Amino acid sequence: MCGIAGWVSYDTDLTQQQEIADAMTETMACRGPDDRGTWVRRSVALGHRRLAIIDLPGGRQPMSVKTPNGEVAMVYSGEAYNFSELREELTKLGHRWETDSDTEVVLHGYLQWGTEVVDHLNGMYAFAIWDERDQKLVMIRDRMGIKPFYYYPTRDGVLFGSEPKAILANPLARKVVDSDGLRELMGFTKRPGWSLWKGMYEVDPATVVTVTREGINTRTYWKLDAKQHTDDQETTVERVRELMTDIVHRQLVADVPRCVLLSGGLDSSAVTGLAAARLAEEGEQLRTFSVDFFGQEENFQPDEMRDTPDSPYIRDVAKLVGSAHQDVMLNPADLSDPEVRRKVLRARDIPSGLGDMDTSLYLLFKAIRAESTVALSGESADEVFGGYRWFHDEAAVKADTFPWLAFRNSLMENRGSLLEPGLAAKLDLDSYIDDQYRTAVSQVDLLDGESERESRMRVICNLHLTRFVRQLLDRKDRMSMAVGLEVRVPFCDHRLVEYVYNTPWSLKTYDGREKSLLRHATKHVLPASVRDRVKSPYPSTQDPGYAIALQQQVKEALAQKDNPVFQMVSREWLQQSAATDPAAISQAQRVGMDRALDLHHWFDMYSPELELN
Repeated sequence: MCGIAGWVSYDTDLTQQQEIADAMTETMACRGPDDRGTWVRRSVALGHRRLAIIDLPGGRQPMSVKTPNGEVAMVYSGEAYNFSELREELTKLGHRWETDSDTEVVLHGYLQWGTEVVDHLNGMYAFAIWDERDQKLVMIRDRMGIKPFYYYPTRDGVLFGSEPKAILANPLARKVVDSDGLRELMGFTKRPGWSLWKGMYEVDPATVVTVTREGINTRTYWKLDAKQHTDDQETTVERVRELMTDIVHRQLVADVPRCVLLSGGLDSSAVTGLAAARLAEEGEQLRTFSVDFFGQEENFQPDEMRDTPDSPYIRDVAKLVGSAHQDVMLNPADLSDPEVRRKVLRARDIPSGLGDMDTSLYLLFKAIRAESTVALSGESADEVFGGYRWFHDEAAVKADTFPWLAFRNSLMENRGSLLEPGLAAKLDLDSYIDDQYRTAVSQVDLLDGESERESRMRVICNLHLTRFVRQLLDRKDRMSMAVGLEVRVPFCDHRLVEYVYNTPWSLKTYDGREKSLLRHATKHVLPASVRDRVKSPYPSTQDPGYAIALQQQVKEALAQKDNPVFQMVSREWLQQSAATDPAAISQAQRVGMDRALDLHHWFDMYSPELELN
């Protein structure tokens, strides 16, 4: 796992711009603390920061191969989980190897198949190839969008990077944020190709972007097609079990210490059970980690999203599988530390407003990184198997909008309430969200003969797999790579996604519960308590000390008369929240204060130029 950056300019001699290329590359140091490298020619500069996972001495980048008609060079971030099979196939086709790395396999795959190499890959990846033979740059991203990838067209080429900060390190990129960027930031629809920064774009998942002197072209190489599901219930459960077992086994391959993120929910527990069984065959004990808050279990109160604390379930799983488990315990001071918030913002490049859910994830990953370099996660199971509460809420299902926005909870409700009234009117979030919803629905491929209910649930599943999940994957990647930890997501294997996507909703919920298929496919590695547990999302602290700390920081921001954050945030709304009795602070007020503080620090750190029209 790594960080990549680059610059293509057909009219500028980039051999004279080494300093800028190095600066772009160094912004990715957190993603690749183990090594660095640049490859510069007249029209191209490629930069790489490496986190060594496979073939520690041999996988250095940028990696290049000389051909009779010119050199082909690549910078690559990610893992190809089927690289051993591809290596064997390419060897039979005459390819020879200088390393044992998956990077070299992907590069030779391009030499053999061109951009059709994507059809041969199973994994998570974002990579760029400069093909001197045609004087072109090829940028490719994995099917589900697990690894981030951005680009910024210029007058005579393009800038690119794993994260926006790599691009913004080049003087050609302006730090401008316009109304269109802010609409998506507040709208939470995950518009394809969106970047907060004007003129910058995200390489869409499952997309090949080709840059030549003539311009930029894109090609989608994979999408969710509607197909008839013919397997019966028993066969479907068995197929999910086979896929999950194979996926977890593949994703455990690494030359560095591995672990699993264990939350006590069905998803992470299933991965934990399968991973523990596999490592036990190799005589190794699995390590598991979870995040918790001092006093949370003893003082837990059910809320709008969580019925039970995680800790008892975590203990049940760890005991059953025999993992070496570690709880990372946090207190309000840890979670509200402004310096930690700034590190989170630096990692994400955007003021997400998730507050303690982001800072706790960052601190969890930081603690794990001291022990392990690779972690497996249960992320994306809810999108694949239909686990979120709004999948099973009739009002949200029938709503003429994105279900996660229709479901009433403090995180999603009234997202624009803290905005400065004039800005809120300009953004017109309701119209923006409606436009995005109708665009997304129009792109869903439906199956002839499906009932109205099945078609609706197919649409909802599609929206989660093409929109909602990408926000969470980006969050998980940024928080983990900020501390040099590689997090793998077994539930994003495209084989599993395709198979379960085309399973009828009635089969996904055949036992009257959410995620029936996953529950039964992995019941052999789960304790009964977890098999019967209701869906519970990522934890959030209930300690009133956190809200009190937010109030104090908000008061400090309010005291700054010329604070630029009030170009966006309603001073009156924030004053009211800061003055509320701490015992009476609502969840919605806490969420709003978190968003305001994220924006406050983001303005200070990035000094963006706002274009609000």
